[in-house]
Amino acid sequence: QVQLVESGGGLVQPGGSLRLSCAASGSIFSINAMGWYRQAPGKQRELVAVITKGGDTNYADSVKGRFTISRDSAKNTVYLEMNSLKPEDTAVYYCNALIRTSYARVHYEYWGQGTQVTVSS
Repeated sequence: QVQLVESGGGLVQPGGSLRLSCAASGSIFSINAMGWYRQAPGKQRELVAVITKGGDTNYADSVKGRFTISRDSAKNTVYLEMNSLKPEDTAVYYCNALIRTSYARVHYEYWGQGTQVTVSS
């Protein structure tokens, strides 16, 4: 079994910062891409940022220059540093990873349970 556990969400004022973390655990053989998605009330889930196993990154246009994704492969952990937060960043943020377990031949997609980020004064 594999688990993705997020942490670091909360309430922050506009212009503030938060750092999200997501740790993968279980019978993990390897992890390819890891990423963050978000879903605001009444909206579809959208990609925020993704980082490949080799460290290449991609961001949604709405967060470029404000958010930074990184990973610690030794800890099976991905981070999202969020700066200059805006009210429109308010959403539930989900961690996502392509993981091959010890008993599988291919990578499967796994999701965390989500962490709430609220940007409000």
